[in-house]
Amino acid sequence: MKSRTKVAVIGGGIAGCSTLYHLTQEGWSDVVLIERDELTSGTTWHSAAQVTNFGMNQTMVGLKSHSIALYKKLCDDPEYPVGYHHGDGGIRLANTEAQMQGYRHFSSMARGMGVEFEVIHAEECARRHPLISTENLVGGLWDGEDGDIDPAQLCQALAFHARKAGAEVYRHTAVTTLTQNSDDTWTVETTKGTIDADIVVNACGYRVNEVGAMMGVHHPVASMEHQYFVTEDIPAIIEAGHRMPLLRCPISDYYSRQEKNGLLVGFYEQGCKTWGMNGISPSFANDLCPDDLDRVMDVLEGAFARMPALTEVGIKRVVNGPITYTIDGAPLVGPIPGKRNAFCIIGLRAGVGEGGGHGWLLAQQIVHGEACYDTWCLDPRRFTGHANAELTSLKAIEDYQNEFRFHFPHEHRPAGRPAKTTPLTPILAAEGAEFTIVNGWERVDYIKPTPNFHPILTFDFDEAFDVVAAEVRNVQENVGLCEVNGFNRFEITGTDRHSFLDRMFCGNVTKKEGRVGLGYLLNHRGMVKGEATVANLPASDRGPARTWYGSAAASEFHDMDWLQQHLRDDEDVRISSLTNDQTILVLAGPNARAVVSKCARGDWSADAFPWLSVRECFVGFAPATVMGVSFSGELAYEIHIPNASLYAAYLALREAGKEFDMQLFGARAVDSMRMEKGFLHWKADLLTEFDPFETGLDRFVKLDKADFVGRDALMKRQANAPSKKLVSLQIDATKAPAHPGGSLMDGDKVVGTITSGDWGHRTGLNLAYAFVDTKHSAIGRSMELDLCGDLVKATVIAPCPYDPDFDRIRS
Repeated sequence: MKSRTKVAVIGGGIAGCSTLYHLTQEGWSDVVLIERDELTSGTTWHSAAQVTNFGMNQTMVGLKSHSIALYKKLCDDPEYPVGYHHGDGGIRLANTEAQMQGYRHFSSMARGMGVEFEVIHAEECARRHPLISTENLVGGLWDGEDGDIDPAQLCQALAFHARKAGAEVYRHTAVTTLTQNSDDTWTVETTKGTIDADIVVNACGYRVNEVGAMMGVHHPVASMEHQYFVTEDIPAIIEAGHRMPLLRCPISDYYSRQEKNGLLVGFYEQGCKTWGMNGISPSFANDLCPDDLDRVMDVLEGAFARMPALTEVGIKRVVNGPITYTIDGAPLVGPIPGKRNAFCIIGLRAGVGEGGGHGWLLAQQIVHGEACYDTWCLDPRRFTGHANAELTSLKAIEDYQNEFRFHFPHEHRPAGRPAKTTPLTPILAAEGAEFTIVNGWERVDYIKPTPNFHPILTFDFDEAFDVVAAEVRNVQENVGLCEVNGFNRFEITGTDRHSFLDRMFCGNVTKKEGRVGLGYLLNHRGMVKGEATVANLPASDRGPARTWYGSAAASEFHDMDWLQQHLRDDEDVRISSLTNDQTILVLAGPNARAVVSKCARGDWSADAFPWLSVRECFVGFAPATVMGVSFSGELAYEIHIPNASLYAAYLALREAGKEFDMQLFGARAVDSMRMEKGFLHWKADLLTEFDPFETGLDRFVKLDKADFVGRDALMKRQANAPSKKLVSLQIDATKAPAHPGGSLMDGDKVVGTITSGDWGHRTGLNLAYAFVDTKHSAIGRSMELDLCGDLVKATVIAPCPYDPDFDRIRS
C-alpha cells in the first residue's frame, strides 16, 4: 500500500469506481480507491441497474447521457466487455393530462442536451410494450436509449481501466480514522496501514455517515429498504421476439424490466421503511434485508392490473436491499461543506444508471475546480444547518413514495415542514399566507384570498395568477410589505476587508461608508460564481466599522466556503455569519418612504437617503439596518431586523402602513417584478457555464483592475467571440410561462435554453430569460419556444422593459 497519494477515494461501489476511473481520464494517475470489503459489496451489487436518459433538469440529463455513452464504450471493449442491454427503450406512464404536459416539458428540456424523447398515447404504449393494459392510461414518455447493465461487471471494468492508467485499488481495507493536517492534506488510517492524501472522497453509499463522522460532518443521506422480485419465464416475452421495454409507473408505483425471459419488477410502496437509522452492522456486506412482500401487496395489485401476465407466473427470487436518498432526492456530488480538500459522491439512489456521469462531473471538480455543467443541483452545500438525520429520513420516505412522480411548478410537498421559521411565520400564516420553501425556510409565496384556496398543479398559469397580479398592482401604485427570510448575510470586519473584497469581485466594490453596491464573483475559469451586495456600515454602538455581504438564501454554505478559501494568512479579515440571526422586511412602493418615515426617526428624503444607501436606525423601538435597494423596481427599503425584535418591527410597520392600506405580498410577486427589471437569479440565470460578458454583466466587470479572482482566465476568454448570450424574451403565449430548460428552436435546430420565465403584470408581457446562440441574440430576433409541446413565438427584447431608466427606484 502506498504511503502517499494525490486522491484517496473511499468506497468501492459505482460511485467510487466511477470517480477513480474519471480521475485518470482527467490526467491524474496518482489516485487510489480503498474498499472495506469487495468492490460492489454495498448497494451496487443488488441494483436493478436501469440506465435511462430521463432527468429533472439539464445537468441530470447531461450526466446520464455521459453514462450511456461510457457504458456503450465499455460494453464494446474487447479487453474487458460489460453486459449492457442498451436501447431496449423505456416508457414512463401517465394517467392524467397534467402528467402528459410535464412529459412534453421534459422532452423540450432534454432536446437542448441532444436527447430525443417521444410523448406517445396509450395505444402506442401498449403496441411497444405488449404486456401492458391501457385501462386508466393516457399515454407516456418514450426514451429510446433506455436499458440495463450488469452492475458488478461495470464496476470491475471501471476499476480495470483505472488501474491500467496508474490508479491502485485496495480491497478488504477498512478506513478507521481520517485526520486533516495543518496544510489541509489528510492522513487516512486503515486496517492495512496509513496513507497521506492531498484530497479525500467519501463514496461510501449507505455507510456515508460512518466516514462522515471521521471528518466531523453529517451528510443528509438516509437509506430505504427497496424490494424487487424476478419472475419465472413469461411465454409472451419468449414469443415477442424482442426485448421488452422498461416500464416506470407513477400510477401504481412500480417498475419492470426484462430479466432473461422473465421480468424484474420493483416496488415503491407507500408503507415503506427506512434502514440503518440506528447504525449498521460491521459485517453487513453483500447482504440483504429480510423479504417482506406483504408490505408491497398494494403496489403489486396495481402491477397485476397493468400487466396481467404477472398473475400467471411464479417468482424465482426476491431482493430486499438498502438504497440511499437525500432530502430532495438528488445526489450530493461535490465539495463537503466547511472542509478543505474533501469531496463526496453520495446519496445516489439510482447510482448504477447515472453513476458514470456523477463520477465524471466530480472528477472535473476535483481536477479543474468546476465541471463542464453547473452542478448546483448536485452540490452538497445546497443543504445547510437544517439537514439533520430526522428531517432527511422524513424526506427520504416522501421521495420514495413519489419515486416516479415529478415535481410540478410551485409544488412543495409536506414532509419535513416547517424546517426553518421566523417569529413571523405563524403571524403570516394567520394572515392567509401560502408558503414556498427556500433553503428550508418557510417564505411567503402569496396571500390566499380564502382559507381553502388551493391552485391545481400545472405547467400553465394557475389560479394564483390574479392574486399575484393584485399584489404587484398594490406595490406599483401604493405600498406593500414582504418578509424575506434566510437571506445570506455575512459580517466582514478587519482592516483589510475592502482589499479582500476588491480581489473577490470582478468589478469595483464601494468602500464608502453608508453606501451599498452590487457585484459579481468569478471562479478561476473566469465564469460567474456568485452575486452579492456589499454594504459598508460605520462604527457605532452596534459594532466596529464593518461590511455586510449579502447573497441568495441558498448560497449560505457555498459562499462562506468560497470566501474562506481565498483568505490570505497575512490579511486582517474576519467573516462571521448573521444569516440565521436576522430577517429582512421589504417595504416597496411609491408610499414606502411615507411609511418608513412614520415609524423610524430621521430624514428619509431622496436627498438624505438616496438609492443604494445604508443606515442604522430603529423601526419603532426595534433595532434595524435599512438599505435603499430594490428587487421589484419600485422605491423600496430592505429593513434588516434581529429575529428577537422582528415581531416588534413588523407591528410598527403595519401600524404605520394603516393610513395607506398597506398590503402584504410574496415571492411570486417579487419574481414577476424582477423579470420586468432584468434582474437575475443565482443558479437560475447566473451559472458557472457562462462568463459575465455572456451573461450580460459587462458593466460590472473592470478588466483594468490589477487583480481579481478569475481575471486572467477571463482575459484569455476574450480572445474568442462568445458562442452564447443571455437575452430577455417576449413569449407569444398567454396560457403558460416559459419553464427553465425549455428549448428555443430555429427550424429543427435548438438555438437556446430558457433559464427563467414569468408573467410581467406591470408590462402585460410573458417574459423569459434564455441563453441563446449569439447570432440569435440581437433585439428583434425571433425564434420558437417548445412550450410543453406547443411551438410559440419568442422574440428578443431589450432588458428591463419596465422603467428602464430606474426613475421609480430613485424617486
